[in-house]
Amino acid sequence: LQMLEQQVLGGEQAQNKDLKEKHKRRKKYADERRLQLVAALQEANEDSSERALLNVYDSIQEEVRAKSKMLEKVQEKLQAAETEIKDLQLEFGLEKTDYLSTIRRQERDLMLCQQLLDQVQSLVRRDCNYSNLEKIRRESVWDEDSGCWKIPEPVIQKTHLP
Repeated sequence: LQMLEQQVLGGEQAQNKDLKEKHKRRKKYADERRLQLVAALQEANEDSSERALLNVYDSIQEEVRAKSKMLEKVQEKLQAAETEIKDLQLEFGLEKTDYLSTIRRQERDLMLCQQLLDQVQSLVRRDCNYSNLEKIRRESVWDEDSGCWKIPEPVIQKTHLP
């Protein structure tokens, strides 16, 4: 009776050692594969985890639906990325326009200051150190702390005749 139970519980080939070994190998391979898939899922992000799994579909329509959903997700991500690129390009264009207008305004201000200096220089007394603008530029120093130029004080050099 026990022998019949063992045969019934294990099937006809319950005593077959080759079959037991084959079953152990399959189980070991399945366990290893499962551990690999778990590790791959933990390491990969959402997109790559879908690629790591082998999807089995019952019908072609089910496969088409699943792949269509994946395609829609990818298209949504693509559209979001394109929108972000357009926003960045628009923002860059606005900043570029702003920088260019600032440069043009500064160039106009610089030209005005230069023309004023040219006109005023002729009115400065010859015995003043401000009569030579190049000398003033050489002697001027930029102060990083205050963020302005340190220019020499105006001095009038009186000449004494003997």
